[in-house]
Amino acid sequence: MKNIYLKYINSFKGLSKEIWFLAFVTFINRAGTMVLPFLSRYLNEELEFNLEDVGIILSFFGLGSLVGHYLGGKLTDKLGFYNVMARSLFTTGLLFIALQYVTTFWGFSFAVFFIMSIADMFRPALFVSLKAYSKPENQTRSLALIRLAINLGFVFGPMVGGFLIVKNGYSSLFWIDGITCILATLLFVLLVKKKDLHTHSEKKEALLKDTKFNILQDKPCVIFLGISFLMGMIFMQLFFTMPTYHYKQFGLSEDYTGFLMLLNGVLIVLIEMPLVAWIERKKFSHPKLFFYSSFLMGISFVFLLFDNFWQILILHMFFITVGEMISFPFTNTFAMNRAKKGYEGKYMAWYSISFSFAHILCPILSFTIIEQFGYKTNWSLTAVYGLVAMLLSVWLYRILKKSHTLLSTN
Repeated sequence: MKNIYLKYINSFKGLSKEIWFLAFVTFINRAGTMVLPFLSRYLNEELEFNLEDVGIILSFFGLGSLVGHYLGGKLTDKLGFYNVMARSLFTTGLLFIALQYVTTFWGFSFAVFFIMSIADMFRPALFVSLKAYSKPENQTRSLALIRLAINLGFVFGPMVGGFLIVKNGYSSLFWIDGITCILATLLFVLLVKKKDLHTHSEKKEALLKDTKFNILQDKPCVIFLGISFLMGMIFMQLFFTMPTYHYKQFGLSEDYTGFLMLLNGVLIVLIEMPLVAWIERKKFSHPKLFFYSSFLMGISFVFLLFDNFWQILILHMFFITVGEMISFPFTNTFAMNRAKKGYEGKYMAWYSISFSFAHILCPILSFTIIEQFGYKTNWSLTAVYGLVAMLLSVWLYRILKKSHTLLSTN
């Protein structure tokens, strides 16, 4: 037991103080983001939109996310990650507070589009900041620590959020979301020292050298973006379709949904950092990790085809979480390792955009399928996404091996 504890502690060693501060700020922000896991139920039950309308509204979330990631990447390369992160966090806080007062279909659609356009500028900038504040050999573990902070917040957020909804309704959640974003901004400015990834002359020289560069000419990166998109299509089910499924199929209230989300967070907090350290020591190639992850995430939805008892949700959550832990910390590293100097923001933007496309397509496609054909048809299609991602991972492995650029996790 002592050895397990020491290995867990050792997996955190060597990370910079700025990364720890970023993790703390991320935890504060994520712990306050309570309304998002329950948004589909809020729209369906509180505002009384049907599931197809819910899917359309949530797709506006994805459209806004896509715009935000694109602008975030552009602005990060021009203004620096620090400025983008601070301004995005603060503005998002104000907008979340205002969202509770929007109740019409088109009003909510455009409101969430605008909010996500601002909020998701943060993500590419955060990814680039990891390179600025981490040594190359610590970059993946730095991301794993940020993910751990996100999931620690995820442990508290949905659990407390579900309790608050049952006791006080949804209104208090919007206030908490907004205030914690503003608080996170203040902590970020106070705790994290501003730093540039490249000098101005280095950045200008790199950009002039590759003025005709197009990321879509990078074939391995395009395949990788396809894998990321499909993983996103699988993972987004947790936030969009699963909360309504919990109620429609098993009659579970919001607090039970919160506890199932808690399981995801607890597993990541306890296992992910040591798992990442172990994977780095074994030096698995990135495509192999993507393959294993796609299999586990896809198979988790096969289990839902056997939904005669609610405990199957625990098995589903375990498998999708393990799949998430195997690949998600390394997708960021893969994208950053392929980025040309001066284009880090652009690469991380495209990486984030692949998830944004999933964010757009997943709710509108999934809820339409559920309305027309039922949940089991949607779970079957989601499992197919995992199969296709596995095949793309094999293709990526062969291309990288042929070009002698097959990167291990270390």
